[in-house]
Amino acid sequence: MEMKNPVGWFEIYVDDIKRAQKFYETVFQLALTELLSPTPEEPLQMLAFPSDMKEFGCSGALVYMEGFKSGANSTIVYFSCADCKVEEDRVVGANGTIFKPKMAIGEYGFVSLVVDTEGNMIGLHSLK
Repeated sequence: MEMKNPVGWFEIYVDDIKRAQKFYETVFQLALTELLSPTPEEPLQMLAFPSDMKEFGCSGALVYMEGFKSGANSTIVYFSCADCKVEEDRVVGANGTIFKPKMAIGEYGFVSLVVDTEGNMIGLHSLK
């Protein structure tokens, strides 16, 4: 059996997609792009993170779906950073909150845990 990375895609559910878009674009200094709903009979609003299919890791999207509240799940997506303190420093200015500031995780580097404008906790990970 071929060994693969366990995650191929992620979705972060939001209540206000424009507010969430501003948060993620501000913290990560990137532009999200609109994805068409894969199910026209149940329309979704989706904004994708940039991706390069030739590079390591996966991409994902912010998603608004009628009837699905944000902030109530227990999965944390960790975003890779050169130094997670840089992105952490942008969180409050983007109307998010810092749950756990940058902390060492031994030989695996450092993480910060932050909460976006929709109540979702996300992780920031770096090796330095």
